[in-house]
Amino acid sequence: MRIHEYQAKQLFREAGIPVPRGMAVDTPDGAAAAFEQLGGQRAVIKAQIHAGGRGQGTVRGSPHQRGVCLVQSAEEAAEVAHHLLGHVLVTAQTGPEGRIVRQVLVEEVFEVAREIYVAALVDRKGAVPVLIASAEGGMDIEKLAAEKPEAILCEAFDAEGGLWPYQARKLAARLGLSDLAAREAESLFQNLCKFFLHWDCSLAEINPLVVTQEGHLCALDAKVNFDDNALYRHLELVNLRDIGEEDPREVRAAQEGLSYVRLDGNIGCLVNGAGLAMSTMDLIQLHGGQPANFLDVGGGANVHQVTEAFRILMGDPQVQAVLVNIFGGIMRCTIIAQALVEACRTLELKVPLVVRLEGTEVEEGRAILAQSGLNIIAATDLSDAAEKAVAAARQSGG
Repeated sequence: MRIHEYQAKQLFREAGIPVPRGMAVDTPDGAAAAFEQLGGQRAVIKAQIHAGGRGQGTVRGSPHQRGVCLVQSAEEAAEVAHHLLGHVLVTAQTGPEGRIVRQVLVEEVFEVAREIYVAALVDRKGAVPVLIASAEGGMDIEKLAAEKPEAILCEAFDAEGGLWPYQARKLAARLGLSDLAAREAESLFQNLCKFFLHWDCSLAEINPLVVTQEGHLCALDAKVNFDDNALYRHLELVNLRDIGEEDPREVRAAQEGLSYVRLDGNIGCLVNGAGLAMSTMDLIQLHGGQPANFLDVGGGANVHQVTEAFRILMGDPQVQAVLVNIFGGIMRCTIIAQALVEACRTLELKVPLVVRLEGTEVEEGRAILAQSGLNIIAATDLSDAAEKAVAAARQSGG
């Protein structure tokens, strides 16, 4: 689960991580009032969407309006908020569809001496949490890691005790911090790691972490992602969720007990079991196709869930063929076949459907599909199913 920058900064503040003063508002008048309340001569207005690259992003229909703007009066704050709120902001991370801006963050401005990158995340290869940092903050960290991997510093930390003081001091020294900034970094780095562990995060990122002209550290930006599987331990975080920022198909799937992730391909996948789903996607690509989604209906899917799964797949205009790959273990193939037939008839499926069934009562299940009168392409094994789905998608797409 992702949250907005202003929400992440509030949690950072409570964790002892310094952040700028600021207020999230949803009206132009609110932006003007926030500017006055900050009491300075300048402020920054930042669109609040779940995507990076806002400073370079543009508002659809107003190509000169950026998602992050410096303003020097309450009137200018209101004007910028007016051009952002309710409009679609398109960035490199949103794709061409963009995101609707429903809130903006009005924040104080600092005189910045240096920008640093720092983030806590999970090193999946090493199976440990790590704190990574770079003296080149404010940049696209993925691009930096690819072009200058030596610029990325890394410290693994203990999943129980967090980052030890000597590790924080060593990292601060390698970043070239000294005096006041180095002392503040020791505390900030440790607090960020504690925050990461306490909230079961998958990412807690500050980009940039700035050194002000006075030598203090401040988190100028904040990005926090939580592990969905651990949210039951942090029910207070659920209120921070903004469903309007999420793919409606993924939200609907979760409500139906389905695991769905949208991808960029044109072959819809309906599979039971995460491992089988991953194998199915791999084979689709091996045969020259692209999966449109990851969709695991689980081992005990019923007719309603299968119907909803098809409804979600058909809600994606990119889907030009559907591949159903089911291994009947807990649920018999006959039940799956009946569910598929009923779902296809209910939704009047318009795209080619390839089905591969294996497992308990497989012959009876295949007979149900064959006798249904529906245009179902039967597959004998997974490779055959993937090959047929790729061919069907190509034919369907012209």
